[in-house]
Amino acid sequence: MPYHDYERHLMGSAKITPKGSFEVGSMQSFQLIYTSGKFGIDDQGGLMIGLRPHFDGSKLQQDNPKAEGYITVESSKKIPIEFKIETRRSIRPLQKNIYIICKKFLQENDKIIIRIGDKRFGSSGVRLQTFCEKKFDFKILVDPFATQDFIPLPDLEHPEISIIPTLGKIWKLVVPSLRRPNEKFKLSIKCEDKWGNPSNKVKMDLFLEADNKVIGLPKKLAFKKGDFAKTIKDIYISQEGIYNVILKDKNNKVLTKGNPIVIKKTEYAHFWSDMHGQSRETIGTNTAEEYFDFGKNRSFLDICGHQGNDFQITDHFWKELNLITKNYNKDGEFLAVPGYEWSGNTSVGGDHNVWYKKEGRPIFRSSRALLYNESKKGNDAHTSQDLINKLKDEDAIVVAHVGGRYADISYAHDSNLEPSVEIHSAWGTFDWILKDAFKLNYKVGIVAASDGHKGRPGASFPGDSLFGSYGGLTCHLLKKLDRNNLFNEFRARHHYATTGARIFMDVKATFLDKTFLIKPLTKEKISIKSCLMGDDLLTVADEFNLYVDVKGTSPIEKIELYDGLKLYETIIPYNVNSITNRIRITCAGQNYRGRGRLVNWDCKAVFTKGKIKKFKCFNFWNPNRQPNNVNNNTLEWKTVTTGGSSGIDFWITEDSLEGELIIKSNFEDIKMNLSEINHKPKNYKFGGMDIRMSIQSLPEKLEKTYISKKFHIKLKNFKDHRFYIKVLQEDGHQAWSSPIYIKKQNISTQA
Repeated sequence: MPYHDYERHLMGSAKITPKGSFEVGSMQSFQLIYTSGKFGIDDQGGLMIGLRPHFDGSKLQQDNPKAEGYITVESSKKIPIEFKIETRRSIRPLQKNIYIICKKFLQENDKIIIRIGDKRFGSSGVRLQTFCEKKFDFKILVDPFATQDFIPLPDLEHPEISIIPTLGKIWKLVVPSLRRPNEKFKLSIKCEDKWGNPSNKVKMDLFLEADNKVIGLPKKLAFKKGDFAKTIKDIYISQEGIYNVILKDKNNKVLTKGNPIVIKKTEYAHFWSDMHGQSRETIGTNTAEEYFDFGKNRSFLDICGHQGNDFQITDHFWKELNLITKNYNKDGEFLAVPGYEWSGNTSVGGDHNVWYKKEGRPIFRSSRALLYNESKKGNDAHTSQDLINKLKDEDAIVVAHVGGRYADISYAHDSNLEPSVEIHSAWGTFDWILKDAFKLNYKVGIVAASDGHKGRPGASFPGDSLFGSYGGLTCHLLKKLDRNNLFNEFRARHHYATTGARIFMDVKATFLDKTFLIKPLTKEKISIKSCLMGDDLLTVADEFNLYVDVKGTSPIEKIELYDGLKLYETIIPYNVNSITNRIRITCAGQNYRGRGRLVNWDCKAVFTKGKIKKFKCFNFWNPNRQPNNVNNNTLEWKTVTTGGSSGIDFWITEDSLEGELIIKSNFEDIKMNLSEINHKPKNYKFGGMDIRMSIQSLPEKLEKTYISKKFHIKLKNFKDHRFYIKVLQEDGHQAWSSPIYIKKQNISTQA
């Protein structure tokens, strides 16, 4: 049952000291004092203090007074008090809780004193969460009658603090990936703290360097304290080519390099989106308005969507969301797309994103699990098939995804509504959902998003808790930036996905013989000679040419070309026969498809001869949990994976190759001769769904960031081909193109 609302104003009061603003990840100590209300608290009654589940600061504890996160509780009357620290016992979103039980009664105005991060006995305090939150509140719920039916204080009476960024360290420069000659664009700069929060605590003169063909770019820019970001508008380039903008300080030190921008005469430009995340009105952080503001002004998205859990979206909030997207949406500048997450259990279809082209459309909820006294209960859609039926006359798009609940796409599917699947988010990397679609003969594109709960759409760092990956992005191929084009091209699967890097990708095919494009929705057949990623084709051709063009944001490790479930060819952009002193160890995988997918790794690598000259890790997103260099031949590390990967490159002395590599882990120990390691990964499987460790060699330095390749491919009669590429960068980022679907058959009678 829901929390009771009986006489909330008589439930007492609470205050916290110190109050104010505190930096992310900082060590603090708080005293929270609850004063009992008119009823007092009966013997065996008590309090609950509720925090949101994605709080990723110190683990709260009551057992070790010298360790961080130590909590003590006492009363002004010195009565006996018991308390417990629990998770997932109370109603979401308050899923990290302190339960306090009074072993004797309290009277009105008696006090309970809770010290969070109590330093009196040697604790360093409590470490705050890694992400900013304007209103971080300690929800106080009271059980004055010892009924275990908790009553919250009035909404404005809960103690709160503000959590703000720390000093910026990591500069980011963002430009578009593809624009036409003379088409104006903007360049944006920010400086993130070590946890990925844009910082407003930096004062620095910045210098911009680029080809002199980049018109409208200032040479110098002042970044002042108070600035979260700087944006330069009305830049343009007249000449086709590939361009980079470099950011430097006054000493000519390179601070960062922007993603590559391609200038080309083309029908389509590239626009970046994160269409999937939540705010505090459901289970996320900060308000929905602040969510869209971040997407537009601090992660520099072109397109942003909000996906609150449907069973938490009230009718009032649904109207508010629609008003927010309407106000933020501006053609040619920024698209804010109305929608919600259909959050059905996996047994009835699992999580699906729903977006509408226009505001004012109905919300068809999977349930009303956390809604009470809401209207229009007949609009519920309890299964994904029900959802499809409800949306059949709506101008909507649906995408299956893997969140807390994962989507079972075999339960129901409608190709007109569901053009794509989400392959990556802050929850992890899930190639298996694409493979599921292929096995079911679905024709789907590939998208990615953050599914972030920390209020940072488009730049979603995982922090230090449940999320194991940086949030993803989708690049949309659009003729121009408006909702009509977005929905038309989305249905045509004209998009590609990345793990968060703004990698440029162009995948096209050309045909000499009769070939038809099958249009989405209408299924009209149009004669063509070339096509884009995502297109659905019928052809009589025995062969065709596939053109792949990738401009990475980091050197490219390899590019894989797939035909459905089969790896067709791999592009290795280096000499595989050269002897190398660089060894890569990669941890990857997940326990299973559901919420408990996270895999903890505890590893140590020992080189029995020689020395480790240097090492560099990738996808170690927690700055407080980096590899530890034990000595000159031993490295220890702890990391997590949730379907994706996390790894370390070792540069070793030449004499090391005469010895062995010994890896000790929480799974099993591995011993191998270094002379046996080459560019082909040696894989060790450790159970779960796909838990594995791989070991391989790489060149001393990977050189190629840009790769273009032409594939000449033969087709088989009456076979359904599904060609797509997967890009793997040296820095761990990945990208996937939406498949081109080709069926070879005699179509002369179908033209």
